[in-house]
Amino acid sequence: MTVQTDDRDLWIRRYHPAPDSAVRLLCLPHAGGSASFYFPVSQALSPRIDVLAVQYPGRQDRRLEACVETIPELADRLLPLVLQEADRPLALFGHSMGASLAFELAGLLERQAGVVPAMLFASGRRAPSRFRAEDDVHRRGDDALLTEIKRLAGTDTRILGDDEMLRMILPALRSDYRAAELYRPDRFHRLSCPITALTGDTDPKAPSDDVSAWQDHTTGPFALHTFPGGHFYLVDQAPQVIKLITETLTYR
Repeated sequence: MTVQTDDRDLWIRRYHPAPDSAVRLLCLPHAGGSASFYFPVSQALSPRIDVLAVQYPGRQDRRLEACVETIPELADRLLPLVLQEADRPLALFGHSMGASLAFELAGLLERQAGVVPAMLFASGRRAPSRFRAEDDVHRRGDDALLTEIKRLAGTDTRILGDDEMLRMILPALRSDYRAAELYRPDRFHRLSCPITALTGDTDPKAPSDDVSAWQDHTTGPFALHTFPGGHFYLVDQAPQVIKLITETLTYR
């Protein structure tokens, strides 16, 4: 299914417009995440960097829409909208599932549109070539799925304790986990854009060896940055992550 260009406001949120910025940053959320996760990032980077945050179907104001089932389909649907934002250098930042989506989308941009991203920030995610047998969370029952989310400390425990909210977020969570865990990059294995990989030093989902393998997926420059913390290190380490993004995109 092709996304119509007039759906841009549905998919892409611009919380702090920065029309005079020299570079744009497209932010892609984690499994179960939403565009609003990046509101503080947008606030911190504006007006030097124009931040765009993607809102996937099946959550918040799009909760009545069907979730997209695969990473390639998400990338295909986003491509025409992202191309509208490529009139200046465009970088991609994806956390966890969002990093896989950023990689797939970068491949489409390079191969189909000739647009080479200024940078791909891959956060909290093993390299696309590193698969694990334990990637089966999407097949588990609701209690096991919620236990995994709590373990990663990525969802507010106050929401996890609300039955009504649970019923609302579980379908999106399960669909996102399915998309992330079954993703295999069969279309694009190597990019030409630079990649910066980020991870927490105690992240059980993204150990350093697997994260460093992102360098095998680009012919361009590669850098690895490790921060204190677990899977959602970027919440506690927000100032350091913001500093890295700013220095990377404005001093290149």
